[in-house]
Amino acid sequence: MKRHCCENMDYHANFKCDMHSDPFECPDKILIFDNKENDYGLIIHDGGSSSIAIDFCPWCSSKL
Repeated sequence: MKRHCCENMDYHANFKCDMHSDPFECPDKILIFDNKENDYGLIIHDGGSSSIAIDFCPWCSSKL
């Protein structure tokens, strides 16, 4: 498990829902982290599997 820039980012990047196996179906999962590409994205909860790439942490504003 990768350590992220701040406690909030660490929590949201590693969040696992007990009720939803697909992170795009879980309303509590707001951020997706791709370990292979080291990319972060904000999930768009519109019924699909889209996200918007982010370059800075929404909580501490560190460059990702």
